[in-house]
Amino acid sequence: MDHPPPDDHDLLSSLPDDQPASLARAVKGRGAASNPEGRFETVRHQAEDDGWSHALLDETAPRPRTEVTEERARSLISRNDSPDIHFTQAINPYRGCEHGCIYCFARPSHSYLNLSPGLDFETKLRAKSNLAEVLRIDLAKRGYVVSPINIGSNTDPYQPIEKRWRLTRAALQVLAECHHPCTIVTKNALVERDLDILVSMARENLVQVFISINSLDNRLAAKLEPRASAPHRRIKAIRTLADAGVPVGVLVAPIIPALNDKDMEAVLEQAADAGARCAGYTTLRLPYELKALFREWLALHVPQRADHVMSLVQQMNGGRDYDSDFSTRMRGQGVFADLLRRRFDIASRRHGYARSRELVLDISRFVPPQKPSPQGDLF
Repeated sequence: MDHPPPDDHDLLSSLPDDQPASLARAVKGRGAASNPEGRFETVRHQAEDDGWSHALLDETAPRPRTEVTEERARSLISRNDSPDIHFTQAINPYRGCEHGCIYCFARPSHSYLNLSPGLDFETKLRAKSNLAEVLRIDLAKRGYVVSPINIGSNTDPYQPIEKRWRLTRAALQVLAECHHPCTIVTKNALVERDLDILVSMARENLVQVFISINSLDNRLAAKLEPRASAPHRRIKAIRTLADAGVPVGVLVAPIIPALNDKDMEAVLEQAADAGARCAGYTTLRLPYELKALFREWLALHVPQRADHVMSLVQQMNGGRDYDSDFSTRMRGQGVFADLLRRRFDIASRRHGYARSRELVLDISRFVPPQKPSPQGDLF
C-alpha cells in the first residue's frame, strides 16, 4: 500500500511551533495554510515576521498554482496486509491530491518525495503517465492472484487533474477489458464521466463505487475539502450511478468530533434516498505531520472550538493525537467512539444499509491481458 507506515506517536512537524501565528493565513481554494518540511528533511526553515507581512502577504502574494509532473511507474499494484483494511490490492494514479482535504491521512506520504505534506501535497502532484502499460504488465504476470483492486485508497482518482490526464479512466478500461473486479473511492462527481465503462462492469458484478461524504454543510466542506465536489453534488452523483445500475455506497469519512459528526445521520439518510445500498465510516486519523497541519487549520477556521475538537480526538486515541493501533485507528476508542458506533449502527439499520465489508465481487471472469500481436484481433 501507499499508506504511511504506523505512526511512532512522537514525531510532530515543527513548523507551527516555530512560525509566528501572525504569518499563518488561510489560502483561498487550498486546505493547508503552510508548507512545513517533511519528516525526512534535515534542513529546517523558520519564518520571521518583519512587520510587513500583514500588508503584503494577503494582497500581493500569488496563490499557489497546481503543478503536475509526469512519473514513469515501475509497478502499479500495491499490496496491503493491514487487518483493518478490507482489500488487498490497490492502485493510485496520482501522488498528492488537488482536493486539498486538510484531514487527509495521505498527506505525510508526500514526504517520501522530499515535498511538504502541506501546500505541496495539494499543488505539486505526480501523474503516473504510463499507468495503463504497467497495469497490463502487472496483470499478465505469471502467478497473479485475482482479488478486487481498490482505486483511490490513498489519493482521489477523480481529483480535478483527472479531467485532463484521464489515468483513472485508462485503468478502468484495462480492468474492464480483463474482466477484473475493482472498487472505487472518491468525493468527486467526475466519476459520472465514466458511466459507460462502469455500467458494463456492473452488469458482470465487477465494480462497486463508494462516494465519501462527511458533512452536508457547504461552508464547512469548502474549508475542509476545498476542491472536492460540494456535498449536494456528491449526493446527486450517488443517484446518477444508482439509476444507471452501478452499485454505489456511501462512506461517512472522516468523522471529526464536534465538527461534522452531527451530520452523520443526515448523510446516511440522503445517500440512502439517492440509492446508496451500503455504508461505512471512519474517524479522523492524524499520522505524522498531519497532527500539526490539522491543529493549524483549527486555529485558523474554528479557533473557538479548536481545543474541544482536539480534546475529543485525544479521548478517542488513548490520550494522543493519533494512535496507530490497527484495532482502533479507524474507529477510535472510548465513550465518544462508542457513541459514534451506536449512532452509525442505528441509522444503518433504519435505512437498510449493508456493511461495505460484505461486498462480494466476481473474480471468476478474469482474463489476463493479451500481448499486442501484428495480427490484431483476427484470431
